[in-house]
Amino acid sequence: MCDRRTMTNGFETLAERPRGSVSRIVAVDWDTLAPEEARRLRALGIDDGVTVKLAHRGIFSGRDPLALEIGRMTIAVRRVHAEAITVEAVADTGAQPATGADAAA
Repeated sequence: MCDRRTMTNGFETLAERPRGSVSRIVAVDWDTLAPEEARRLRALGIDDGVTVKLAHRGIFSGRDPLALEIGRMTIAVRRVHAEAITVEAVADTGAQPATGADAAA
């Protein structure tokens, strides 16, 4: 079994990315999340192809929660959720990250 925390092929989990970094979601391990958590994340815009910016990390043990910018929206996710999201780094152009639908246009 492969350790999801190890970067392979340029991919790493969202939880491993530095604050302020911009990433594109390449996969979400929906099976590791409870069904209601998965529905909530999808409703908030978390899905393959979406570009997110890691805006802030919490001050508590484990650095929970993480604040993500998706387009003009900022959402909070738990570290365990961020560990289920595989991302690749993208160049920060200074613009707001686009959602999957906006990025495809």
